[in-house]
Amino acid sequence: MSLSQYVEQQQAIVDAALDRMVPLETHSPQTIHKAMRYSLFAGGKRIRPILCMEACRTITDNSAGVEIAGGTLELIHTYSLIHDDLPALDNDDLRRGLPTNHKVFGDAMAILAGDSLLTLAFEVLSKLPGASGEVRANLVAELASASGTVEGMIAGQVRDIEGERMPPTAERLHAIHRAKTGALLRASVRMGAIYGGANQQQLAALTQYGEHIGLAFQIVDDVLDVEQPSEKLGKTAGKDVAQQKITFPAVYGLERSKEMAEEELSNAHGALEMFADRAARLHDLANLIVRRNA
Repeated sequence: MSLSQYVEQQQAIVDAALDRMVPLETHSPQTIHKAMRYSLFAGGKRIRPILCMEACRTITDNSAGVEIAGGTLELIHTYSLIHDDLPALDNDDLRRGLPTNHKVFGDAMAILAGDSLLTLAFEVLSKLPGASGEVRANLVAELASASGTVEGMIAGQVRDIEGERMPPTAERLHAIHRAKTGALLRASVRMGAIYGGANQQQLAALTQYGEHIGLAFQIVDDVLDVEQPSEKLGKTAGKDVAQQKITFPAVYGLERSKEMAEEELSNAHGALEMFADRAARLHDLANLIVRRNA
């Protein structure tokens, strides 16, 4: 199976799991469920759930149900995008090639849609079928930490806002993106490992992999914001420059940023050495993250 076929297959598995998780649009109150589903099923790459699923398969052949755990990462990711796009934050009109949630449903409903996806993620994990109470608790803790204010996603978002129009230093840059983007990508891999019953050595290796691909993902994202048009990205291009955000090209320049992405890719591959052929798809996903053009 080719990589593109594999990704399409995994996306379909994730989408089916998400469809089961989220109340139907006909469920009262209908507006909030329409708003949640509008952004959730707007065509995301599902890279975080797929990383979770594949990390689990790297550890064990018994990965049944891991797509549900992986789906909660997409709930959190989508909530963060809805809130990021709001006028009070990045004030964007386009996401995944469609009008942003608040442009369709209004600011208030967009805020509530994000809140609803956030809370639903932890409800789903708390009831995760086929997992022990200890595993469920560890998954909740992992996702909450990666989403939170102490080196988690929200910490990164705060630093991103506070860093606008400040001198773009390497220290500020890495503090922002280690938390804003890196924490949830690292958690994606760690949650799959936890679900699969990884030992400490395996978890440490996958954590390193997650850290390297998390940084690589953000570097590439920053480069694409400069080089690709909005139509290709599915979101407004050039926003980082317009808002004077601290980005990798702003600190290191485009060419050095591209070199850094390749270095992180090489480090990610190295972190998987102990897994040999079992990590083949994780190698493929790392390549996909760095070599993507949108």
